[in-house]
Amino acid sequence: MPSLNRRNFVRNSVLSLAALSPAIEQLHALSQQQSQTRDANGMLYRTLGRTGERVSAIGLGGYHIGKPSLTEAESIALIRQAIDSGINFLDNCWDYNDGVSELRMGKALRDGYRNRAFLMTKIDGRTRTAAAQQIDESLRRLQTDHVDLMQLHEVIRLEDPDRAFAADGAIEALVAARQAGKVRYIGFTGHKDPYVHLRMLQMARQHNFHFDTVQMPLNVMDAHFRSFTHDVLPVLVQQGIAPLGMKAFGDHFILDSGTVEPMECLHYCLNLPISVQITGIDSVAILQQALTAAKTFQPLTPAQVTAILAKTRTAAADGRYELYKTTNHFDGTAHRPAELG
Repeated sequence: MPSLNRRNFVRNSVLSLAALSPAIEQLHALSQQQSQTRDANGMLYRTLGRTGERVSAIGLGGYHIGKPSLTEAESIALIRQAIDSGINFLDNCWDYNDGVSELRMGKALRDGYRNRAFLMTKIDGRTRTAAAQQIDESLRRLQTDHVDLMQLHEVIRLEDPDRAFAADGAIEALVAARQAGKVRYIGFTGHKDPYVHLRMLQMARQHNFHFDTVQMPLNVMDAHFRSFTHDVLPVLVQQGIAPLGMKAFGDHFILDSGTVEPMECLHYCLNLPISVQITGIDSVAILQQALTAAKTFQPLTPAQVTAILAKTRTAAADGRYELYKTTNHFDGTAHRPAELG
């Protein structure tokens, strides 16, 4: 019986991966259509959807640079070293570390660094009033009169799209901010379920609204469980919306599975038809890892992608390493619902 079970397991694994093959081939074809260049130091740049902006394929995550384990001086040095090394896409959020992340980034962007960065931050407010207040607070913390991209954060509930597009909802505040020159582009983020993302896109179509970007978890395990890669990513490419990847390591949980190495994770993400893969950076060593991933990246073949997914299939099957999908561990607005307005 054990041998029979083992044979069935192998057979089912092969069948599961075979079912993924058409999706892998589709994503491979889409990734081949990307326009990308390298600078003299090898940093990879891609186009941000329909905007025409050229952004680094690796983005610096905003949460980690505000962690208490880093001093302010260390955070500022990391941000500036990242920019000096060619990373121009900077991620942040109004609620990261109670505003510390934005405050530190604002200080780092002094002395001419702001002009070298494509600056993105996010807000949580679902009402027009709450969203507008958070936009202005983010601008004050970041010490800038505008951000290049503002995203509605944590679209993770089925009612979030309805609230965002309602009369006096957050979208009205974002559009007003764009008209006032405070925001250049508008997007949204979420990490819970691809269906919620698809509802948000459907709501946008109903309101004749075009998002410039959408941010979501993209990693070596997502393909096997409630997959943004398969359900949302092709839709974004088709609609000319720039896909922004995050959670390449699922914080640390995907690496804890022991199935893959960090460079495999980053190269897999960079192989997807995305504009940017945002990754948390809280040390010089992790920054160098991200830079190396961008500089050494070469397009993966469908066979190479299949091999990586074969390694992660069993561990990823029930979402145990993607806690942002299966628990409220990453749901900041669930812990602080008042921030939604």
